[in-house]
Amino acid sequence: MRRRPALTCLIVIGLVAVWGGARAQTRHRIVSLNLCTDQMLLLLVPRQDIVGVTSLAADCSNAVMCDAARGLPVIRQTAEAVIAVRPDLVLGGVYTAATAILAARETGLPVMQVPPAERLDDIPRQIREVARAVGVPERGEALAGAFARRLDALRRVPSVTDPVAAIYGANGFVTDKGSLSDDVLTHAGLRNFTTVAGMGRAHFLPIEMLIARPPDLLVVDRSGVGTSLAQSMLDHPALRDAFPGPHRVTIPARLWLCGLPQTLDALDRLARARDALERGNR
Repeated sequence: MRRRPALTCLIVIGLVAVWGGARAQTRHRIVSLNLCTDQMLLLLVPRQDIVGVTSLAADCSNAVMCDAARGLPVIRQTAEAVIAVRPDLVLGGVYTAATAILAARETGLPVMQVPPAERLDDIPRQIREVARAVGVPERGEALAGAFARRLDALRRVPSVTDPVAAIYGANGFVTDKGSLSDDVLTHAGLRNFTTVAGMGRAHFLPIEMLIARPPDLLVVDRSGVGTSLAQSMLDHPALRDAFPGPHRVTIPARLWLCGLPQTLDALDRLARARDALERGNR
C-alpha cells in the first residue's frame, strides 16, 4: 500500500513525458483544396507543415499571400492525389473539391471545411477555428484579436445619407447584399448601389445603365491585368469620364475574394475614398 502513491506518481510522470514528447515531435502534414484555406494556412503555420495547396495560391491576381505560396507543392484536387500524400488534416471549402473531400473522409482522414466569409465579423471566428484545427490556437488568437481591433478602428456607423457606391467587376458584374464586399461597403460608410436601386442579388449591368443612373462612387473590382474583353470594359473611356477623380477607386479583387486580415485593406481604401467624396462636396 505504501508503494502505490509512488507507483501512481511514476505512471503519471511517464504519461506526461510520452504526451509531451509526442506533442513536441508532431508535424502537421496539411493539405488545402481551396484558395481561401491556402492563404489561411500561410498565415498560421510554417511552410514545412504544408504538403499541398491549390494552383491559385501563387497567382497574385487572386491571392494576397501569393509571394509566400511560391515554392510550395501544388496538389491536384483529386481523391488519389490527396490520399497519396498522407495528410493529417485536409482543409477545403464547401463548394469545391467535393469528391476529394468525400474520399478523404471515407479513408479516415481529418477534414475541415470552411465556408466563405460573408461578413467581416466572420473572419476572426474562422481564423480561430482553423488555428485550433491546425494546432496553433495562440497564433490564431493573436491574429483574430489584431483583426478585431483594426476593424473597430475603421468601422463607420451606417446612415441613410451615406454616399452610394457601385462595385463594378469584369463583364459589368455587380453584387447585392449578402456578400463580403457588400459588408465592407457598409463598414466604410457607403450604401450599395444595387441595394438602393432594388436590383436583386447579383447582376450584369451594362455601362450605359450605370452611367444613366450614376452612384456617387464607382468601385472598380479588378481581378488582374489582362487583355480580355471582360476586363477591358473596366477601362472604358465612358467610365473614366463619368466617374472622375474622387468618384472612382480601384480595389484589387484579391483583397475581398477571401475573408482574411488583408480584407481590412479594402475597407481602409473605401473609407478614405468616402472621405475624399465628402471633402469634394464641401
